Amino acid sequence: MEMEYRRLGGSGLKVSVLSFGSWVTFGPQLAGDLAEQCLTAAHDAGVNFFDNAEAYAGGESESIMGKAIDSLGWPRHSYVISTKLFWGLHEGPNMRNTLNRKYLLQAIDASLERLGLDFVDLLYCHRPDPDTPVEETVWAMSDIITSGKALYWGTSEWSAAAVREAWDIADRHNLHKPVVEQPQYNLLWRDRVETEYAPLYEGIGLGLTTWSPLSSGLLTGKYLDGVPDGSRATLPGYEWLRNLLTDPERNQKVRELQSISEELGCSLAQMSIAWCAKNPNVSSVITGASRVEQVHENLKALEVIPQLSDDVMARIAAITG
Repeated sequence: MEMEYRRLGGSGLKVSVLSFGSWVTFGPQLAGDLAEQCLTAAHDAGVNFFDNAEAYAGGESESIMGKAIDSLGWPRHSYVISTKLFWGLHEGPNMRNTLNRKYLLQAIDASLERLGLDFVDLLYCHRPDPDTPVEETVWAMSDIITSGKALYWGTSEWSAAAVREAWDIADRHNLHKPVVEQPQYNLLWRDRVETEYAPLYEGIGLGLTTWSPLSSGLLTGKYLDGVPDGSRATLPGYEWLRNLLTDPERNQKVRELQSISEELGCSLAQMSIAWCAKNPNVSSVITGASRVEQVHENLKALEVIPQLSDDVMARIAAITG
């Protein structure tokens, strides 16, 4: 199945409809040869967008991805790479949970050093910062783009009102505008993408790169009989996931959804990823993997997208509400 490429919202940048991200896996579960193998499997299948963030594994994720890409010798024009700034890696009043100018202009340099790159294609504000005026953040992000250290910028998990405010400030001052938002979106988490951001797709040409298409693994069906050993919910720091993954009401929906995926002849995970990609406002669905086999499995979701007829989508909607 050929990879599909979609414009990132109203921008001219094209990203693969399925992309590959490093959250959770790069660092604790994945490094060195294994990272190279997963990246290669994705790249060979036509994935051109690779998602990262400063905070993933405390900077280690950027270093792992940067070293792997360098070792694989990919030409810089052949891939789109992102990072995100907000949480910070250093102690101090200006270095944690901020989007102030000092932090942003220093953090981008450190990220580029870890990635071993001159620029990233996409730079995200990883969360909103209530303590910094949006105008300060917009000027700083725009200046980073003017400097050539990033080509496009956007937000992650900002409210629609805050995204609109940032866009309006950029418009008013003739600055580089935000073009993309990175929200969570999956069969069990739909409201923000389908309702809150709805006016922004036409209104400002907002693109979406969505994360957690499998709701942290819940939509694989592997938690229907409890939490298996070695799964993400057993990792240190991920205890909060346990409640989500063992919730009886959610698992009932997962059971019903699984029966539809069985009819389609695919896994629930593949159907769940395909369902996200079926939304025309989604530019790219970010997938993750800790083994090469998972990369291949996830990418088979491309074959499922055409199977999601109006009738199947209506049945899915009846289950998810």
